[in-house]
Amino acid sequence: MIGADRRGGSTKSETRLATHDVVLRRNLLRFCFIHLALSVAMAARHPNNPAEPEAHAPTGEMTLATPAPAATPAPATGLQPLVLPLGLKLSPEQFALVCAANPEAVLELTATGQVIAMTPTGGDTSARNNLLSTRLQLWALGQGGWKVFDSSGGFRLPDGSVFSPDAAVVRLERWQALTPEQRRGFPPLCPDLVVELVSPSDEDPRGGEAPRRKMAAYLANGARLGWLLFPEQRAVEIWQPGADSAAPVVMERIEPAHGLDGGEWLPGLRLELAEIWEG
Repeated sequence: MIGADRRGGSTKSETRLATHDVVLRRNLLRFCFIHLALSVAMAARHPNNPAEPEAHAPTGEMTLATPAPAATPAPATGLQPLVLPLGLKLSPEQFALVCAANPEAVLELTATGQVIAMTPTGGDTSARNNLLSTRLQLWALGQGGWKVFDSSGGFRLPDGSVFSPDAAVVRLERWQALTPEQRRGFPPLCPDLVVELVSPSDEDPRGGEAPRRKMAAYLANGARLGWLLFPEQRAVEIWQPGADSAAPVVMERIEPAHGLDGGEWLPGLRLELAEIWEG
């Protein structure tokens, strides 16, 4: 029995050491990224600093500063918060590296290279997102010819931004035209249908301007239809391309809204909004 107790204690000790090692590795990765980001920001602010080394990375590439001593692990999860320097600009390729190094973070990239750190949604919004994606998926499987994506998928739009709509629908032929490598990363296309759910945190005094800016960006990059849902108001904004350059985007608001119909372009698609409003 004494021997068994010793072996059990050794196993527990090894488990604790392994867990500690994982935490240290993840913290070191985050710490290196923070120094990397600061290096990029300082290089952009002082391009001719004589104190910098003579060897420079090619234009558009990130350089890695010499890491400082490892930081003390944070309590609880052991993960340090993601810190983004003001004025940091990233290319889509650099942004993809940042996302890969920070899988817990929810990030988006604007067309100007600014990184937007998103907060996790609350329970009501998460439930609505799941129900919305399920309804679209059931329609796509029954109709055929369409591919549905949930809120975890990011798309690299033609203007260089990377956005993650709450739900998206893409024609199957467009998806199949991508290479396997393009499918594994952020697909370089704008979805045909984008759906955004406005959460309580989005509904600022101006009435959700941030989601509207995203919806306008989708339309400017080739989306054919956008649905912006306001659960708290039980309202919907339908966004579509305009007929001419004088009115590039047409928006119609319906309040209260009871359902959404895909029409001839999305045959058979009908969303009953009562269940989504209820969450």
